[in-house]
Amino acid sequence: MKNLNFLLIPTAFFSCVLLCSCGDNDSNNTSNPQLTPATPGTLKTCDEITSQYSFKNTTITGSKIIAAGDVEYSSTETYHAPEHCLVTGYMNERIGTGIAGDTRYAIGFEMRLPTNWNGRFYYQANGGLDGSVAKAVGRLLFSGGSDSAALNEGFAVISSDMGHPSPTPLFGLDPQARLDYGYNAVADLTPMAKNIIEKAYGKQPDRSYFAGCSNGGRHTMVAAARYADMYDGFLVGNPGFNLPKAAVAQMYGIQEYSKLVEFDGADILTTLQTAITPEEFSLVSKKVLEQCDVLDGTSDGMIANTYACQKAFDLERDVPTCSNGRDNTCLTAKQKQVLGNIMSGPHNSQTGEAIYADFPYDAGIGSSGWSEWEYFMALNRDPGAVGFIFSTPPTPFNGESEQSSLEYVQSFSMDNDVQRIYGTDSIYSESAIDFMTPPHPTDLSVLKSRGAKMMVFHGTSDPVFSVNDTVNWYNGLTNANAGNAETFARLFLIPGMNHCGKGPTTDKFNMIDALVDWVEKGVEPKNITAAVRADNTELPSNWSKERTRTLCPYPKFAKYNGTGSIEDAASFSCVSPE
Repeated sequence: MKNLNFLLIPTAFFSCVLLCSCGDNDSNNTSNPQLTPATPGTLKTCDEITSQYSFKNTTITGSKIIAAGDVEYSSTETYHAPEHCLVTGYMNERIGTGIAGDTRYAIGFEMRLPTNWNGRFYYQANGGLDGSVAKAVGRLLFSGGSDSAALNEGFAVISSDMGHPSPTPLFGLDPQARLDYGYNAVADLTPMAKNIIEKAYGKQPDRSYFAGCSNGGRHTMVAAARYADMYDGFLVGNPGFNLPKAAVAQMYGIQEYSKLVEFDGADILTTLQTAITPEEFSLVSKKVLEQCDVLDGTSDGMIANTYACQKAFDLERDVPTCSNGRDNTCLTAKQKQVLGNIMSGPHNSQTGEAIYADFPYDAGIGSSGWSEWEYFMALNRDPGAVGFIFSTPPTPFNGESEQSSLEYVQSFSMDNDVQRIYGTDSIYSESAIDFMTPPHPTDLSVLKSRGAKMMVFHGTSDPVFSVNDTVNWYNGLTNANAGNAETFARLFLIPGMNHCGKGPTTDKFNMIDALVDWVEKGVEPKNITAAVRADNTELPSNWSKERTRTLCPYPKFAKYNGTGSIEDAASFSCVSPE
């Protein structure tokens, strides 16, 4: 690899988890085709795949039977798995170009093929900046428990590194690696994976599903827009489908918080976190609840009627302004201004044009997940993503320290430098907006016309990918389909949930089974039952550890019926906002 010492970006530094529309020509047709159910099969070959399999630009590095048992997905997650065939390999091996020359690139993958197969294929879209092949267990997003994996339910599963190695975000210097990460790896992996499935079982999958959260949710939305002919169902979680814009918004947050502190050589992150402390964020959460908790019919520490809350709560009026110093019972006038600016989203100061969506006030603003993304992730991840991956040309910097990241953020102009995410040149022919976001995101005519389905969920307290961005997309999708988007796509808001889980919320639910039933049986997902996680340390002490809630398809929300336990989803019904 060429000398990149001037970059000096450690592997761990950026390896944390990230994150004009076309109408439907058949928008008045609400009768979509009904796809038939998958039929099961049995594994016919495994060990021989290594020597016998042949596919364009693909190398199989191993294939072997794995006995039934536990698969360690990470240091904190283990999943049960049946007996299955593990296939590993890579595609499109090459040497990087330009400043990334001498670096080996390939699309690495692994597949896990159960001996007793349910006839379905599951694309496990991983998050962050990718760069490594996660275990292809097929995590069933937010189902909870060691049994909640697609592999364990009989799916054939693939996982990949999306075409680049660690350390990330250095791959952004290579133009093809950018495209692979954005969308192209899926295009190449999918037919190859289905071909391996055919080799292993004697037939291709009857039904194919794509699922992910965060950047994995972005991957899924991009696949729904680009590759709806390859997949039948899409499960989208907290999607960063405008990720380049969201990353800029994160940097804007650091710029704003920096106005409240003085960096005097002390630890950058520690100093930054004093701008608005956890106790002060909790104060805001408390005041939001005071105004909004009962808008769903009961006082339960959750805000289901999110958008009525935005009208009911006023930061300036409802949070006391400090008169004699900060004591966790008030915010200073300057803190209010900074928080208000951040919640409103970044704008071009000259034109007033919004750079990214605004954020709703919600109960989860007081949780640790909120401040972690506002400070640590925004300082230690987003500058590298913007500088290396999303800017054209790349604007690399020495990311060895938080000081250098802070300097990069502070030098970034919201009026002028944002144009880099829209830029192209002779080397980087597609802008970040082109290769990262779904093309024509409200045109899902291919998905709709063939009977495929999409389910989307988003936490209302997501501090990095605004739920308002997803709601705006869904409203646009509805308009593009004459009000009938719900016939093939549904959005579920998760009150209080931070980014892909946690917070004061019910974030344990199974949407993949509901998606399969919708795709293959025509059973509409009218609501989803969600529960609290027993290991969620941020649940209020007065909540039952057995609390359940009804998740409703937007724009409906769960309203208390007036009788029954507030800990039981059966006491709530989905109603339309007034």
